[in-house]
Amino acid sequence: MNGYIALNYRDLAWASLLVWANAGLSLRLGLGIERRLLWSALRMIVQLSLMGWVLAALFAWVSPLATGLAALCMVCFAGYEAAARQERGFAGFWSYGLGTGCMLLAAATVTLFALAGALRPQPWYDPRYAIPLLGMILGNTMTGVSLGMNALTTGLYHRKAAVEARLMLGFDRWSALAPVTRAALVSAMMPIINTMTASGVVALPGMMTGQILGGVAPAQAVKYQILILFLIAGGTGLGALAAVMGGAYRLTDARHRLRLDRLSASSRR
Repeated sequence: MNGYIALNYRDLAWASLLVWANAGLSLRLGLGIERRLLWSALRMIVQLSLMGWVLAALFAWVSPLATGLAALCMVCFAGYEAAARQERGFAGFWSYGLGTGCMLLAAATVTLFALAGALRPQPWYDPRYAIPLLGMILGNTMTGVSLGMNALTTGLYHRKAAVEARLMLGFDRWSALAPVTRAALVSAMMPIINTMTASGVVALPGMMTGQILGGVAPAQAVKYQILILFLIAGGTGLGALAAVMGGAYRLTDARHRLRLDRLSASSRR
């Protein structure tokens, strides 16, 4: 079968009953997440609908400036979401700037690597390739960066005495923080490791499933999915490394002292 099955709004309304069922279970069991669940579903609908209109315009107007602005907006929103997920965030601009900068570095580098290497669209900035590719890499990089930063700040908060003891024994800041930074990087990489481990046996990843439903031959869909997972792993690793090491640098100083006062006031309570 070539082509795809077109969906209408009634099909989407039918599928939304599953979300309403989850909200009902939350209310019945006293979980307290029903409002957040429904709000996130509403946000998802609005955001994806807007993105559909934006992509239609970008596909019709193939411009490096428009593609670049759309990519920058995606990175800025991802930075906001990463900062909002922190249990113990940084004070000041670092709360937003560190994660955003690291995601921009990682996602842009890996996306350009893919466009110049494996995919080679003409032109290279064609939004039909660049924007969906960036979105997949950025979304997973955001998860890795936010998990890594959260594990770093939480680990330093709870292991403050141990880290300061190592510093007093003469360790430099990188050596003293090494156990915490290693744990933070492992935490950041676990989602993509689990995804790659389960792909093909436990689950068919989203891009592969979408291509198969759209009529692409399974063998070709598999190749694209393998490429995407490699790119996501690269982006997640690069972004998490930059965020964790940047966070470790921020939470210490040149005199090799731990500076948890650079976390936000609410985070230090």
